Amino acid sequence: MKILENKKIAIVGGGPGGLTLARLLQIKGANVKVYERDLNKDVRVQGATLDLHEESGLEALRQAGLIEAFYTNYRPGAGALRIVDRHGIIKMDTHEDIDEHRPEIDRGPLRNILLESLKPETIVWDSQFISMIPDGHGWTLIFKNGTTVDADIVIAADGANSKIRSYITPIKPFYTGITIVEGAVYNSENASPKVHELLKGGKIFAFGDDQSLIVSSKGDGSLAFYTGSKTSEEWIKKSGIDFNNKAEVTAWFKKEFAGWDTVWTELFENAEPCFALRPQYCMPLDQNWKALPNLTMIGDAAHLMPPYAGEGVNMAMQDALELSICLTNGEFEDVNSAIASFEKQMCTRAAEAAQMTLNNTEMMHSGDPITTLIDMFTDFETQHNQS
Repeated sequence: MKILENKKIAIVGGGPGGLTLARLLQIKGANVKVYERDLNKDVRVQGATLDLHEESGLEALRQAGLIEAFYTNYRPGAGALRIVDRHGIIKMDTHEDIDEHRPEIDRGPLRNILLESLKPETIVWDSQFISMIPDGHGWTLIFKNGTTVDADIVIAADGANSKIRSYITPIKPFYTGITIVEGAVYNSENASPKVHELLKGGKIFAFGDDQSLIVSSKGDGSLAFYTGSKTSEEWIKKSGIDFNNKAEVTAWFKKEFAGWDTVWTELFENAEPCFALRPQYCMPLDQNWKALPNLTMIGDAAHLMPPYAGEGVNMAMQDALELSICLTNGEFEDVNSAIASFEKQMCTRAAEAAQMTLNNTEMMHSGDPITTLIDMFTDFETQHNQS
């Protein structure tokens, strides 16, 4: 902790990575603030459920002293998976023999666990980052609400569209060729009964025609879903579709996924009217930069990649754990050395995960992903049971 004495740390972004880092640093006595753009803690948390991995997400929670809280709030059975074809015919079903070695939790409960573990007033809400300027040995951060703060160390946890990343490196992500259209259905049992029944409280991976549709149940009775299809990088701008207009999005799905069974149409017809568009980008696998003495980044800000390996949140939480160790274990003479060591191991680890993710992205949108995935899951379960 010596290198952090009398230093103010600003974490920009209150997602799982930023909050985990704040908790881990506070345990060691560090002076930490988290600046989050959301207006308050009650803002609805979107997105699918998260499967936390033993060596990354779960280990970070274990070191943060929060593993019991996690198992109190996770959803047994949420990781049960049905792999189906475009007609909704089940090709693999793990409901009968689900193994909780990758337990799942909704984003909202995970966020609450982390928020409740922090000291009062650690989170500074309604703090949308605009820019920052060097100030002596630290930084002055400027927020949209007109406030400014000084910090000795800044850690970017501000996600895929990070505004802080450019202060560290000019390296930009590349487009992977896949665009996701994401939606949500509330009260899915009534609003989308056919898909709700097929979902059976778990997940659906559906494939066909070089396209994908992934559906996840949530503990509040809703479901989240996202399509994946090959498009040009400019497709969103050129499509002419109003993605806040449910009728237009439904018409797009019927046309784009014309070979798919009508069972899937009820997702779009009964979804909330505001769909999220997510062109999938990935950071170069060989990225590196010269470490700075008072600035670093974690999570998607550092190593954005598609979601098709389930690594995003796990990587962010592992980043938080490894960075906290480097900053507090007493092995480095200054913050610059600690950051350099963290970034070296982080970039190596991220490159391996990104390669696996890119392989999965290609596999899921071409050829015969159903057979390949069934083989992969079978091999994974065999290896796990043997260990």
